[in-house]
Amino acid sequence: MIYTTLLNIAIFQGIVLGLIILKSSLFNSNSNKYLAYLIFTLSIILLNHVFEIEDAFTSYPFLRFIDHIEWVFLIPAFIFLFIINRVDDTVKSKQKIYLCFIPFTYSAVLNITYDLDRVAGIYTIPESGINLITTLGLIQLFLAVTFIPFLPLYSYFMIRHLKDSQEKKWTITLLTIISSLLFAWLITCLAGLFFQYDISPTMNVLALSATFIIHWTAYIGIYKYKLAKDKGAIYNFLNNKDLAISYSNLEIAENIVPEEYRESITADNLYFQKLEHLCKDQHIYTDSTLNREKVAEKLGISPGYVSQIINTITEDNFANYINNYRIEAVKEMISNSEYENYNLLTMGLESGFTSKTTFYKAFKKVTGQTPNEYKNTSK
Repeated sequence: MIYTTLLNIAIFQGIVLGLIILKSSLFNSNSNKYLAYLIFTLSIILLNHVFEIEDAFTSYPFLRFIDHIEWVFLIPAFIFLFIINRVDDTVKSKQKIYLCFIPFTYSAVLNITYDLDRVAGIYTIPESGINLITTLGLIQLFLAVTFIPFLPLYSYFMIRHLKDSQEKKWTITLLTIISSLLFAWLITCLAGLFFQYDISPTMNVLALSATFIIHWTAYIGIYKYKLAKDKGAIYNFLNNKDLAISYSNLEIAENIVPEEYRESITADNLYFQKLEHLCKDQHIYTDSTLNREKVAEKLGISPGYVSQIINTITEDNFANYINNYRIEAVKEMISNSEYENYNLLTMGLESGFTSKTTFYKAFKKVTGQTPNEYKNTSK
């Protein structure tokens, strides 16, 4: 009773999670939709398992049409499509996507054809036809022992085309868990077929594993991928946006500046102009390890002189000067409707802040509001 209740909860969670992925603008994407289809497929497999436990096929024999189709063929197909839709279009265009669905289509046609006789009684297949279906069933078995291991292994090969390290890590985690369950299922089925022993206890364990592991991993994976997607978009935003912080529009200085300019600490100081250029055009503030020494090296002056310039012209210290650029970057993204569903913490981290605490503290110091409060009031 408890076991079937857990499975029913998992089926419901899978359907809800899949719908959230497909309908939510936060998670919906070409790649994530295949993860939703994967979760739907898993829910169907678990549902068939519950039907078998509850002996529903005796009372409702037409349910066998659903049960006899090998839905498991869709799992490696959808996980592969999930991965391939995250790589660049050049790699994706080389893949013959339709081949992924041949085993499932073959299984569906074969089993429905047979069940129209055995279950529905619409027609009667002659003995020669039964022999042919038996032979075709061996082909289905061959597809299972080749396709199910091959596509996940090929998916590992495709992961190398992913550029983001975090994305690679979560893709490998998700693929490894799903592949492990698939291989365990395949080995269990083959052992039951050739050694004629009851595989029900093992199948129960696999179903329970799928319940607790895949749904959790799918959710976490989507959340992490969303952050990775945010990071890419935010990176492009920061590297193509001129921020509104400005002290002067004077011409940018070259690296070699006469010594006498070192004594001129006003808004037209050539080193300050170059620092402005580094922040506005090269976005050096996005480097979370940025410090006075790094800036001084870029400007060709001492760290102390960097502080002196900033203190005199802006009447603020180095850390606050850099954080102002970071905060302006976040504020502009918050004000941009294209970034409405993006994660605020990701915006802060990609703008150069090292932690949530530092980001929120600096943001509130400048604006008088937390990032969430600022976002709500700016709508």
